Amino acid sequence: MAMTSSFFSVPTPNTSSISESNLTRPHHLAFSPRLSSFSSSFTAKSISFHRRVTISPVFSASIYKGGSDNNNNGGDGGGGDGGKNNGDGDGGEDRDRNRSEAMMLLAESGTELESLPKDLAAAIESGRIPGSVITRFLELQRSAVMRWLMQFAGFRERLLADDLFLAKLAMECGVGVFTKTAAEYERRRENFFNELEVVFADVVMAIIADFMLVYLPAPTVSLRPPLALTAGGISKFFHNCPDNAFQIAISGTSYSLLQRLGAIARNGAKLFAVGTTSSLVGTAVTNAFIKARGAVSEGEVETVPIVSTSVAYGVYMAVSSNLRYQVLAGVIEQRLLEPMLHQHKLALSAMCFAVRTGNTYLGSLLWVDYARLIGIQKSH
Repeated sequence: MAMTSSFFSVPTPNTSSISESNLTRPHHLAFSPRLSSFSSSFTAKSISFHRRVTISPVFSASIYKGGSDNNNNGGDGGGGDGGKNNGDGDGGEDRDRNRSEAMMLLAESGTELESLPKDLAAAIESGRIPGSVITRFLELQRSAVMRWLMQFAGFRERLLADDLFLAKLAMECGVGVFTKTAAEYERRRENFFNELEVVFADVVMAIIADFMLVYLPAPTVSLRPPLALTAGGISKFFHNCPDNAFQIAISGTSYSLLQRLGAIARNGAKLFAVGTTSSLVGTAVTNAFIKARGAVSEGEVETVPIVSTSVAYGVYMAVSSNLRYQVLAGVIEQRLLEPMLHQHKLALSAMCFAVRTGNTYLGSLLWVDYARLIGIQKSH
């Protein structure tokens, strides 16, 4: 489930013999990969629990200008040395605190580090994620559906960043099916049922495009392992870019302006490939049915230009759709709606549905104007 507040609390010992420095685990005290070793340090004497200590929020609202904290992954970060943390200063303290919080929560829940996905376990050991991410992970594990989806790295990173991600995916695809089917019926009218094969192909392509439009620009909790030292500079740069250019940096990390621009470019390239491919398949299927119908009726038929239409649609998704969905997920939902309605999930879901429906409608209008502007659709 999503956070109901910016802070989580967990019990800590109410005894003067255990100081804050012991709880934050300084550098000279290494963590054992097994939770049993970690737990033993707290069971050496009888402890009563009264006071509560705050847990770092999943996302930190501050965005530094000095590059990324290796985007939690190591490497050059692409934003200069200013954003790197080598275990010293504030970055090192953040990682120590993250590691301490995460290990305490796992110990309390009786979850062993070895039972977690490898990328998540590695992120915990290196202090790359705060305790609040572990809280969300444990909550999501209670649902059989979420537990199954969390087996996949892409879904795991997105669900840990936004527990409403799956609902938003369903909203977008549901609205897409409805609007695309309505548009097909409006265009075909009495021939709608006679051309169901074409309609089906168009709707399937629309669903694939809608899925990728939600999936790719969604904010994430990055669990990607660092690249090899032999990787090129460009690979390292894009590897350390966020998935959403406007997402709030997770506690202990930051992204440079250049990395955020890199996120737009990387997603744009992916959406261009998705848009071009889906349009190629959809247009080719449509033209095949048009030609088949023309052969039966022996009349003159007008086909849709495949290459120009497909490339045009790829460019449209890379530019218009990419920017709109980046702003929608990273600004409107994560920065505006979530802070206001994080304690009212039903209202938050309703607002997300309304905003996404409006965005889909706006996208349809922009596509028609764009297609007419470049001449692949005629204005009647």
